[in-house]
Amino acid sequence: MKFDTLAVHAGAEVDRETGAVAPPIHLSTTFRHGPAGELVDELEYQRDDHPTQRRLQAALAALEGGERALAFASGMAAVAAVLDTLQCGQRWLLADDCYAGTRTFAAEVLSERGVETVTVDLADLDAVRAASTGGVALLWAESPSNPRIRISDIAELARIAHAHGALLVCDNTFATPVLQKPLQLGADIVMHSTTKYFGGHSDVLGGALVFARNDDFAERIAQRRLLGGAVLSPFSAWLTLRGCRSLPARMRVHCANAARVAEFLDTHPEVEVVHYPGLPAHPGHALAKQQMSGFGGMLSIQLRGGREAALRVASKLKLFINATSLGGCESLVEHRASVEGTHSTSPQNLLRFSIGLEDPEDLIADLQQALAA
Repeated sequence: MKFDTLAVHAGAEVDRETGAVAPPIHLSTTFRHGPAGELVDELEYQRDDHPTQRRLQAALAALEGGERALAFASGMAAVAAVLDTLQCGQRWLLADDCYAGTRTFAAEVLSERGVETVTVDLADLDAVRAASTGGVALLWAESPSNPRIRISDIAELARIAHAHGALLVCDNTFATPVLQKPLQLGADIVMHSTTKYFGGHSDVLGGALVFARNDDFAERIAQRRLLGGAVLSPFSAWLTLRGCRSLPARMRVHCANAARVAEFLDTHPEVEVVHYPGLPAHPGHALAKQQMSGFGGMLSIQLRGGREAALRVASKLKLFINATSLGGCESLVEHRASVEGTHSTSPQNLLRFSIGLEDPEDLIADLQQALAA
């Protein structure tokens, strides 16, 4: 079955009771069991699992090519579920350019537990090998990364991780399984903030982990989700499942629009550099062509005038909305250094763009007027 067809039909079987084509929402928080607590219909309580979430998890596993998927109340809940397994004295590798929430969890939670976080440029494989020699329990990759859109060699990172007995987790939020399949490249776990492209309309919060193997580690994470109460609500699961069905079509427009915008920005005199892997000058362009089927809808730029120029441009944009998050129908801009706060490593002259589904010429016209002196 081709991917577009799978996206439409995975987890979206016709309802057996009513014949409804749209998947139903089951809002019940509890499910009947026998007098001694024995399960009657496989489910017991919504915090453990529920029918709508099960449909979504089946779809996510199918789209990423994993054996099991777990949905979470947010992307950070999914991140925390994995990082919480690290124990005192263990080391793990984190990309030096990554989502600020992941970095903050390491700095403020794992450090208290005695877990050593080693930040490294994951695009530099020699640096990764050197950092791994002291023993490592986990490698956490982002490709493309947030916000500088760096590309890492997922297959080689998997080989390095496995050579040291470590797991490779890949944050695939920016690429989605439409453009990249980390499990096929050797990753053990894929993480998504499903709030972004899976939801697709800036109206649903969620996260997910997809496992290459339905093994003891996956079951351990499932137990942590149960005990921590990080289950995804039925309505959020339903909205995300709906987003799965249009994901491939939306991603094609996001990618086409981003490529057009990046080409315009790449020639503008006020722009110091454009971070977009679809541009031939991008350091990860060749690798992105190899491991991705498209270059994505995310890009960032650095302005020649520093922080002041970045904020000036952001304030003058009219069609782009100054807002956090990404992956919705509308185009967003964000000065990441301001938003990320204490643990930010983003350059002060950087603006991150989530390119939406508008006509690209309208987006370019907005950027043109904002960049004008």
